[in-house]
Amino acid sequence: MNQHLLMIEDDARLAHMVCEYLGQSGYTVAHAGDATSGLQALHDKPPHLVILDLMLPDMDGLEVCRRIRALPGALASTPVLMLTAKGDPMDRIIGLEMGADDYLPKPFEPRELLARIRAVLRRRVDGAQPVASNQLHFGSLEIDRDARLVSVAGQPCELTSYQFDLLVALAERAGRVLTRDQIMEAVRGRELDAFDRSIDVHMGRIRAAIEVDAKAPKRILTVRGVGYVFARQQD
Repeated sequence: MNQHLLMIEDDARLAHMVCEYLGQSGYTVAHAGDATSGLQALHDKPPHLVILDLMLPDMDGLEVCRRIRALPGALASTPVLMLTAKGDPMDRIIGLEMGADDYLPKPFEPRELLARIRAVLRRRVDGAQPVASNQLHFGSLEIDRDARLVSVAGQPCELTSYQFDLLVALAERAGRVLTRDQIMEAVRGRELDAFDRSIDVHMGRIRAAIEVDAKAPKRILTVRGVGYVFARQQD
C-alpha cells in the first residue's frame, strides 16, 4: 500500500511540482494551502508524514508543528519535515526543538526532499512497538494506558495519576524534544493546581520510579534550556 503524505504549503506551484514528483515515486500526496485546512486534513486522513512550510498565510509553521505534537494518541507522533525560505540556522534549531523530524531550506532539489522523506520514514520504524492499542513497550518498560499501570521488567511502578499522564504524554511523543509548556498542554484535560505546574518535580519522581539510576537517567532525558525528551531506544 502506498504511503500517504500531507503537504501544507501556500505556494501552489511548488506544491504541484512536489506532489507530482512524489506521486511518481510511489507516494500519495494531499495538499493543503494553509494551516487550518492542513490540520483538518491531518484529522480526516492521518498521513505517514507531513511536509510543512514554515511561512503560512494564517499560522506560523512552528505553531502548526507545536499543535501536531500536542494532539492525542498516534497523531502526535506524525513525522514532520519542515520547509523554509529562511536561511537563519536558528530557525532550524527552533523547528527541531518544536518537534520537527527534519528540516530542508528552500530552494531544494526534489531528489533531496525524497531522500529525506525516505530517511525519516525509515527511522520511524524503530521505537515503541505497541503490543495492543492500549500498550507501549520501551525495552523493559511497559505502559498500559487503559489499566493506567506502569512496570519495569514486570515490577509495578508507583506513580500518581498526574505523573502517569505526564509519562504517557512523553512516551507517545518518544524522540521529540518537548518544552515544559508543550508537556503541560499535552495533559491540559486536567485541572491543574499550583503543585502540578512544577513539571521538574514530577519528572524527578517519575525517574525515581522507572529509571535504574534516577541520577543518570536513560529513559527521560533533560535537554538543557528546552525541556525533556523520552528516549525511543531503551533497555
